[in-house]
Amino acid sequence: MERLILMRHGKAERHAQSGGDFERALAASGRADASLMGKMLAGLAYEPDLLLVSSARRTRETAEQVAAHFPKARVEHLRDLYHADPEEILQAVEDAVDAAGTVMVVGHNPGMHELALRLCLGGEASPIQTNKLRSRFPTSTVVVLAWDGTESPRLEHLFYANENGGMGGE
Repeated sequence: MERLILMRHGKAERHAQSGGDFERALAASGRADASLMGKMLAGLAYEPDLLLVSSARRTRETAEQVAAHFPKARVEHLRDLYHADPEEILQAVEDAVDAAGTVMVVGHNPGMHELALRLCLGGEASPIQTNKLRSRFPTSTVVVLAWDGTESPRLEHLFYANENGGMGGE
């Protein structure tokens, strides 16, 4: 692996028709933000080889919007990423590390935020970037790290949808 991209799912509806959290769909703004972030990543040539995606509906729908900009990317839906903690997310990445140069994970808070912070605090990130990341991790946030899985990660980019023409979320 050369690069790890972490993304929180797009803004979702408050309640699923079924009443369950697992089946909450993306809101229209969440679909638009996810597509925007995929387009932005593609424009910067951050093309994932593999997307590891929580199997919850809102993350699957986020990944569909992102993957539309990366037709060669493989997508794997993993139930274990549903509300996964940082260790579970890292385990999924480690299990797939030999299969891809760039791995993208689409998941949920608080695990995604905690993992992004942990990697940035343990790696190369400026205090300004770290403080910005520490303060918030809204929906459709994307963190791009140069990281081979062994050395200290280097934060390349922190993208918030609302700072790039999108709506953003909580």
